[in-house]
Amino acid sequence: MAWRVLTAWFSLALLLAAPWPARAADPLVVSVWGGNWKDTVEKVVAKPFTAKTGIPVEFEVGGTLDRLAKARVSKAAPLVDITFTTSHVGRLYMSDGLFEKLDMAKIPNARDLAREAIRSDRHLGVWAYVYTIAYRPDLLRTEIKRWADLWDPQLKSKLGLPDFDPSHIITIAALLEGGNEKDWQKGQARLKRLKPNVAAFFSTDARSQDLMKTGEAPVQVMLSINGFHLIDQGLNVKVITPADRPGIVGIDTVAVMAGTKKSAAAHEFINFALSREVQEQLVATFKAGPTNLKAAVPAKLRGQPGVFTSPAEWKERGYIMDDEVRAKTLAAWKEWFNANIVAK
Repeated sequence: MAWRVLTAWFSLALLLAAPWPARAADPLVVSVWGGNWKDTVEKVVAKPFTAKTGIPVEFEVGGTLDRLAKARVSKAAPLVDITFTTSHVGRLYMSDGLFEKLDMAKIPNARDLAREAIRSDRHLGVWAYVYTIAYRPDLLRTEIKRWADLWDPQLKSKLGLPDFDPSHIITIAALLEGGNEKDWQKGQARLKRLKPNVAAFFSTDARSQDLMKTGEAPVQVMLSINGFHLIDQGLNVKVITPADRPGIVGIDTVAVMAGTKKSAAAHEFINFALSREVQEQLVATFKAGPTNLKAAVPAKLRGQPGVFTSPAEWKERGYIMDDEVRAKTLAAWKEWFNANIVAK
């Protein structure tokens, strides 16, 4: 009996002394758009980050405003740790207290960012693009060089516009009438004159690309990244920088969710995403502009719409809307646009 007890104690001692297998780190959960957006962030940022740090990354995907709605509902116990969103919708997250103030000492790569990429002390730009004019020259009789050309009667029933966020064309119309996003009403009459040229509206990137491929809307106010994607697929598409006004800049941002228990790892992920090496891969994959000014840009992308490589290009080759104004006015813009432009 004594021998059995002694053996049991000895076995327990060996068990306690043996090394336990290391517990895998809890995954970071990243909120991002679906499709190519998620696939690229996963391939270019998340997997290399996991390989470097051992921290796994999972994703929650969805539309911009759908993800904001989920974040509002789960504010007390956030379901995600990091969120990618547009710079102006980031302001809506901030107004609801959903973003944590960033500890910039933990994001040293932010020192290399363009000034325009520092959207606030809570969200930083990770890539840039423009909404500009894209068109199929094989389906048109005329060359398009300016925003004002969209009003040409020759483009009757040929134009595609986004309806989920009409801020781009609303602002352009105001700019052409001597205003801007703050006094956007100046462009209302001009926008109404555009209606005969509108063939279709689209709510997703996929629909926009389909309309261009089929020729249903061979001229569009399009996300530059989507235009470059179609070109890569062999479609005859021109993505231009209009001569009368530059494209409307979009800056997609990344932020740490308030209330996350993984703030340190989230900061590490953001710093990794803003590194020169990762930024260069994002540029090559997305055909977007880097926000890290040290990132090299392939020769074929230099000078292309939405790809800025210097402080001067950030200032001169795109129009950056006021995030706060855009965030606060977007609902009114959509209401007016749906009632006056989309409605028959």
